[in-house]
Amino acid sequence: MKSTIDRRPPLSATELRRQRERIDLDANALELYARVVAAGSFAHAARQLGLTRAAVSRRVAAIEDRVGQALFARTTRSLGLTDAGRQLARRAQAVREAADAARQGWRRGAESLEGLLRITSVPSFGVHVLMPLLRGFQQQHPGVQFECLFTDRRLDLLRESVDVAFRITQMPPLDWVAQPVMRFRIGAYGTPGPALPDPQALAQQPLLLLGGATEALNLNWLHDNGGRQSVTVSPALCADSLDALLTVARLGGGVALAPDFCAQADVEAGRLADRLPGWQLPIAEGNEIQALTLPAAAAGVKARALVHWVSDALTASHTAQFKPGVPDA
Repeated sequence: MKSTIDRRPPLSATELRRQRERIDLDANALELYARVVAAGSFAHAARQLGLTRAAVSRRVAAIEDRVGQALFARTTRSLGLTDAGRQLARRAQAVREAADAARQGWRRGAESLEGLLRITSVPSFGVHVLMPLLRGFQQQHPGVQFECLFTDRRLDLLRESVDVAFRITQMPPLDWVAQPVMRFRIGAYGTPGPALPDPQALAQQPLLLLGGATEALNLNWLHDNGGRQSVTVSPALCADSLDALLTVARLGGGVALAPDFCAQADVEAGRLADRLPGWQLPIAEGNEIQALTLPAAAAGVKARALVHWVSDALTASHTAQFKPGVPDA
């Protein structure tokens, strides 16, 4: 019976180190080899790569071990290429050039206003305010594409790969930065007619409310002079769409509670009127649209440019009676 004892001599320290550092001849190895060849010496290559001379020498030795041939003809004064080294250098240089081109392309894409921007917004702001502004932004930067998701749902912004979120919130998600872009008022809009004397009069009106519950609720109104008044109402109709509520209001079906920017076009056209002028309905989340992005270092130039564009356009409107504007290019 033959012995199973391995009688091969133990590996030397150098052989053990080479075995540990044995690498696949992948793009990283070929790029390193090309840079060593271009540098002309291990020391110069080490300085360019931010490595020690010994680390570069070990990696080159691992590449030679992988191909099974010497790549460099070393003397005490110079470093030349063997025939195998020249053949591999041509292939490695092509890999290096492709890697450099990919890096430059990525930097240009990251620093230029082109490519996809994924945006989410509450539907009312997205439809009535954001869409005209996106069109203006795209005219200035035709290389930018938009993917828009208009929803009231609270999305996981990172998981959904969102670049900019326009939300009504006083507590942005952790690690996201909020920038106010527009204040708004919630008013009571119905077909033109005499103004209601005060919020208490809403109790006698068919009320149209956003949401899914028709039970009685208490509304706390604020007047421009600082006065406050509460009223308990029972909605005549609830819906999850402000545009649907305003459609019913235009047909004379009741008074819709809606943000001013949703009703503004109807007010200007004479189809609707603010039935409680001077009064507004504050909400717990705050009457302000916030633009949410990742911190500046991670947000990307396109996201920052869009927020700046939207903020400038809305600031230029000067009033809460919103008309989408186009900022100076």
